[in-house]
Amino acid sequence: MTTPIHIDARWDDEAHVWIATSTDAPGLVVEADSWRSMIDEVRAVLPDLLELDAAHARDVSLTFKAETHLALAAG
Repeated sequence: MTTPIHIDARWDDEAHVWIATSTDAPGLVVEADSWRSMIDEVRAVLPDLLELDAAHARDVSLTFKAETHLALAAG
């Protein structure tokens, strides 16, 4: 059985990094300077986190939801 894991990603404009977290994988906190690097980091650390949680199946599907906030000057 495949377990869906939802990853919330947001761009931190001050630190210039993507930050990924997930309520489906407690303890997941990843920072990376590019979208691709963030995905790679999540894929690298997630197996170890899920190994600690016996409720998760071995096969998972990842869904990334991106968020960024921009300020626009009134013109």
